[in-house]
Amino acid sequence: MKKNAMMMFALIAALVLAGCKEEKPQEPVQTVEWFKAHQAEREARLAKCNANPGELAATPNCVNASRAESSSVWSKRGGIKAPAALTFEKNDGK
Repeated sequence: MKKNAMMMFALIAALVLAGCKEEKPQEPVQTVEWFKAHQAEREARLAKCNANPGELAATPNCVNASRAESSSVWSKRGGIKAPAALTFEKNDGK
């Protein structure tokens, strides 16, 4: 009986301690548009994301900063240009 009580106490203590994990404070998530408008913050975020891609690459701020960077690069290059409209000339066989 005493052995069972000690095992039960150990189990409860383990469960209580498992719930004491220190959580990091969450930072606000910025939008792609915000990162487009704030180049210095975008570059700082991308540097931080690239320094630890295993943990940070899929976080919302890293994804949004990356999308803002891609959008900025494409807009500087003229964006994706629409192809010219196709024309059809009727061939009467002449």
